[in-house]
Amino acid sequence: MRFLGNIEAKTDAKGRVFLPATFRKVLQASGQEALIMRKDVFQDCLKLYPESVWNEQMDLLRGRLNRYNRQHQAIMRQFVSDAERIELDGNGRFLINKRYLQLAGISRDVKFLGMDDTIEIWAAEKTEQPFMDVDSFGQALEEVMGSEEL
Repeated sequence: MRFLGNIEAKTDAKGRVFLPATFRKVLQASGQEALIMRKDVFQDCLKLYPESVWNEQMDLLRGRLNRYNRQHQAIMRQFVSDAERIELDGNGRFLINKRYLQLAGISRDVKFLGMDDTIEIWAAEKTEQPFMDVDSFGQALEEVMGSEEL
């Protein structure tokens, strides 16, 4: 399952937003119905995980954490306590509750970014500038991709 796109949308007065049709089609084609939403760990955006991707991430995280280590339990607790199950209504809409809107700095205009197997939701104004300048992006990509023979 791969999400690709950069799509603008608007939340309504209640905080509901339409999941873009291109992303809904990807979900439907893969048999996914539910999404998990949480605030991104590093950026001021929200992240949508198809339930199967969320479960893979949870298995990976749980496999690296010891249930009998206080810090590991705090990490797990923080990660899952910031998550919420999302289901689309018959029109393809879902609710972003006020807490999440505030965490991501979203007022009305949003931008959905397809990020491989997840979807990010940004306040539209935060995406007006590139995430990296062109030279830094080129250099970083070269460091990541150019160091090994493919």
